Amino acid sequence: MSPTTVLSTGKREQTKLANRQAILDAARGVFAEMGYETATVRDIVRRTGLSVGAFYNYFRSRDEVFEALADDGARRFRPILRACWEQADSFEGYLRGAIQAYYDFVADEHASWQSQRPLDERHPHVSIQTPEMERVFEEVRDAFALAIEKGGAPRVDADYLAAACIAIAREVGERMLRRRPIDTRAACNFAVSLILGGLPALPRLSQP
Repeated sequence: MSPTTVLSTGKREQTKLANRQAILDAARGVFAEMGYETATVRDIVRRTGLSVGAFYNYFRSRDEVFEALADDGARRFRPILRACWEQADSFEGYLRGAIQAYYDFVADEHASWQSQRPLDERHPHVSIQTPEMERVFEEVRDAFALAIEKGGAPRVDADYLAAACIAIAREVGERMLRRRPIDTRAACNFAVSLILGGLPALPRLSQP
């Protein structure tokens, strides 16, 4: 492959990345201002300078664009989550640190999406589980499993526990974003207290 071909290929890849990012940036603004249910692919494309045909080279639908935004958020949150585990000195410390970090993160994300419309009109009424979101789940589950193995947490089902904690954190977080002012610390205290208060009632796993 000649140097000219290499440079040409590299430029094409950079253009593809730039176009994809332009679509995501445009979609974030459109979803915030118009509401997810109202926004169309054409609304997104108008802000990019690309053609509708070019849009479909990167995404098949409006839903896929939103999933990409959700995936990007989870990807950016994973290093924060890992740092919470590395800095924690106990299971409770990790749980509280992770949930507080999550609420701070989504509050910052919400500020960048904020518009005059009610929150329910700005977000899709669909269940999304992207590859990066699955990796976040795996990080939480593995951290819980290690804490249980070391005796730092009750011996319960780590898989179920991770699913329950993430569900509680997510649902409380959604309500938190509807309140003014947004109080991430109060939401974290509520979620952590609910989780820790419910742990004693969970069935214990048998010893291996």
